[in-house]
Amino acid sequence: MHIIKLFLISLIILCNSALAEGSQIKIKTNFGSIFLELYPNKAPKTVENFLSYAKEGAYTETIFHRIISGFMIQGGGFDKLMKKRPTKQPIKNEANNGLKNEIGTIAMARTGEPHSATNQFFINVSNNKFLNYTMPNRRGYGYTVFGKVIHGMNIVNKISKLPTGASKPFKRDVPKKMVIIESISIIDSIPAEIK
Repeated sequence: MHIIKLFLISLIILCNSALAEGSQIKIKTNFGSIFLELYPNKAPKTVENFLSYAKEGAYTETIFHRIISGFMIQGGGFDKLMKKRPTKQPIKNEANNGLKNEIGTIAMARTGEPHSATNQFFINVSNNKFLNYTMPNRRGYGYTVFGKVIHGMNIVNKISKLPTGASKPFKRDVPKKMVIIESISIIDSIPAEIK
């Protein structure tokens, strides 16, 4: 019995350290780099999903295609020709995790269906309380926050203030100057020179 307990404790420690790995991210854009800290203990499936796209290079040469000043910047799903990138199966909504859609947090974009998030994400540039979880129904599920900007919020704010307009397939909110996500990579820590 004692050996089984030790084995289970070891397994839990291994799982927790695996979740902690890759919890810092660098989003390199043509406007500068944004550094994130992810919260796998709060949104394990969401972080796993985001990291799987990042590890496969699925975000490379995508764009921030939707920008609303005073609200958020959204990207990860379209390339520079405004072609939709392939996606995996949608993931379960984990918005009921205590994290709020506050300034600088990153959350998953989705359709009106609560459990429909795939590869698109957004960074909040305002405290968007109306996006938070309130109850487990279609209207109240909210949008899953799974990390926060820890350096480069000035880049996010600069992007959020760009002029926008129409560009197929969207009728509005597309930045007139293209914001390219050159890469999203997992890092060990933020470089000392920018701390």
